Amino acid sequence: MSHTSTPSLGHVHLQVSDLERSIAFYRDVVGLEIQQRDAQSAFMSFGGYHHHLGLNTWRSKGAGPAPRCHPGLFHSAFVYPDRAALGQAIIRVLDAGLTLEGAADHGVSEAVYLSDPDGNGVELYRDRAQADWPREAQGTLRMFSDPLDVQALIAEGEKGLDA
Repeated sequence: MSHTSTPSLGHVHLQVSDLERSIAFYRDVVGLEIQQRDAQSAFMSFGGYHHHLGLNTWRSKGAGPAPRCHPGLFHSAFVYPDRAALGQAIIRVLDAGLTLEGAADHGVSEAVYLSDPDGNGVELYRDRAQADWPREAQGTLRMFSDPLDVQALIAEGEKGLDA
């Protein structure tokens, strides 16, 4: 049986301790929009999709964060269409009084890292064009973690806000 398309990741669903606080973070900082919600869950997305992120308090309302060194989700990653959009997301992070925990140029992408209100890792990034991805001589992908100029991304974001 041949497949005409490649599977992709559909959504991430997180158990959270405070639904309102998590909705505010993923809406106001990450930029997702609520598609559906009830008293214990919310389904959020970019561009009107049914959901890229699910949040619920079904078994976790009021719970503390999971220990960092245990198996589980390392981070969820949200891709922005270009440098200006990523810069605007970084501006929202800083305007919300949050701290960037890391930033890296991976060759294939530029990324910043932070935590959501429950301590889950969050990556905000933008991909470079596939033709620009670094490759080894034999053609295999070569990703790395070099320093990222976050101030340059913020400047791109500010230009986009002024346009």
